[in-house]
Amino acid sequence: MPGRPTARRTVLKGAALAGAAGLGAAACSTDSKLGHAEVPTPTAPVDLGAADAVPVGGAKLYREQRLVVHCPAVGQYKAFSAQCTHAGCVLDKVEGTEGNCPCHGSRFDVTTGKALKGPATVPLPEVPVRAENGTLVAGPEA
Repeated sequence: MPGRPTARRTVLKGAALAGAAGLGAAACSTDSKLGHAEVPTPTAPVDLGAADAVPVGGAKLYREQRLVVHCPAVGQYKAFSAQCTHAGCVLDKVEGTEGNCPCHGSRFDVTTGKALKGPATVPLPEVPVRAENGTLVAGPEA
């Protein structure tokens, strides 16, 4: 009806939705600390700390470095970019061997990089990783 005042509930719902949308935009923003980067893989060596922090048969997310590392067997490591190939958001958690993108719900197999659930369809890029004196170093050699 024209001229009818907007119900308080409608206004509150709209404000809540706008706030939630803003949180999603911040998570994917290029301005946010963990937003997407133009280059999703390291261009220089990145020290990830103790190699034994990655459990054998499991994986560890290095969110600040935008990397996820899998350890299939003692002394063996595989690393992938942790930046979603759909919209560039950084994965927020690893459950078992699946990495989760908080922005749109894409899921990835962190042992292969393969996209398991969309909207992402492209796998996570593999990143060279090596153990040096008990420390994991990802990215190109210096």
